[in-house]
Amino acid sequence: MPTNEKIRLLIVDDLARVRQSLSTVLQLSGYFEVVGEASNGLEAIQAAEQLKPEVVLMDLEMPELDGLESTRRIKEQRPEIGVVIITIHDTPSAREQALQVGADAFVGKETATEVLVETIREMRNRTNPERNL
Repeated sequence: MPTNEKIRLLIVDDLARVRQSLSTVLQLSGYFEVVGEASNGLEAIQAAEQLKPEVVLMDLEMPELDGLESTRRIKEQRPEIGVVIITIHDTPSAREQALQVGADAFVGKETATEVLVETIREMRNRTNPERNL
């Protein structure tokens, strides 16, 4: 698959090992190109503006600015960017809060990689149907 057909991802998590693991696994799937990483919400907002990813994988708990507020700001500035919340706090309350600020999908960190891959692809296909993969 040509690189220009891959879904452009920004990975946001305060833990470097989590960012690296997600990056490696998702790029190995063949569907994604990781265009950047951020370790907090403020970096995420700047990276989303500069790198113009199609999808942001966003952790909820981070220093500087949490995932909910950074998701809200990203969606205000660039509503075409899909945001998938990926967190260990997979609760109905967290899901509801994420949807209220504009997140497009919500996945628990313990979810199987295949589910995460399909969630990202389906969400991107809904928000950008002309690029269905």
